[in-house]
Amino acid sequence: MTEQTISLERMEYAIDIFGSFDENIRILEQDLDVKVVNRDAELKISGEAENVMQAVKVAEGLLSLSARGEPIHEQNVRYVIDLVKQGQWEKIAELGGDVICITAKGKPIRAKTIGQKQYAAAIQNNVVTLGVGPAGTGKTYLAVAAAVAAFRQKQVNRIILTRPAVEAGERLGFLPGDLQSKVDPYLRPLYDALFEMMGPESYAKYLERGNIEVAPLAYMRGRTLDDSFIILDEAQNTSREQMKMFLTRLGFGSKIVITGDITQIDLPTDKVSGLKEAMRVLRNVEGVAQCLLTESDVVRHVMVQRIIKAYESYEAERTQRRQKGVK
Repeated sequence: MTEQTISLERMEYAIDIFGSFDENIRILEQDLDVKVVNRDAELKISGEAENVMQAVKVAEGLLSLSARGEPIHEQNVRYVIDLVKQGQWEKIAELGGDVICITAKGKPIRAKTIGQKQYAAAIQNNVVTLGVGPAGTGKTYLAVAAAVAAFRQKQVNRIILTRPAVEAGERLGFLPGDLQSKVDPYLRPLYDALFEMMGPESYAKYLERGNIEVAPLAYMRGRTLDDSFIILDEAQNTSREQMKMFLTRLGFGSKIVITGDITQIDLPTDKVSGLKEAMRVLRNVEGVAQCLLTESDVVRHVMVQRIIKAYESYEAERTQRRQKGVK
């Protein structure tokens, strides 16, 4: 049994990392099999030597995040623990940082993981960015945040959000209403992100003026989009022809962000995903960045991360079985 002590500069940092009803510290204790006690402006961590060493690095990392004004909650506690377990604890210092955008309610939007930080930097520094990864990694949300920030800073005159209206088990024709009503469900995640960033009143005002456009991908054909921040969401469901058409809409002073998850393709099996092909075709093109986010970048409920891991393991097992000729 080993014990190490960490001195606390300010008690509020300790309150932050313990969390409501000590929920954050309980995650640390259970994950690393240690005991953590807050006494006399010190954290005392006890357990097996290797576990205590890791727990100290996690606690110090969380204290540094708290000192930088970052809120401490379950997601970043688990993320810091994973970084330490992977021997990448020095990367904790890279977490947090610059605000990408401020929402209508005054909430600062920041990258929450190393992968997200690299993605946000790629959007800032490139004309075309491909953000590829599983559900919950913030691909669309951070892209919309970057678009709103660019619009507010007058770097662009328009925000254009688009998605392919691909049917995933449902029939588009059976949905009630006119064409706009039929495609609205496909575009809802984009509306939601814009509403949060801009507020409903500003959103409605800019939509009426034409500064914001939310439309199906088919509406992009034949256009040249100048001075615009263009986001193509759910790009794994584009055909190769649609992807080429979309990329060639790029005009002067514009920026494109393409997001998608190549594990959730809803196209017919005989069709090639435009996103998968674009990742190969554009790999070495100057001005194009590709960011591959993983399950460690998931910032939704921890169960989303576990579900993604379970599916990845299942698919890997299926692939091995197929290679061996076993059904």
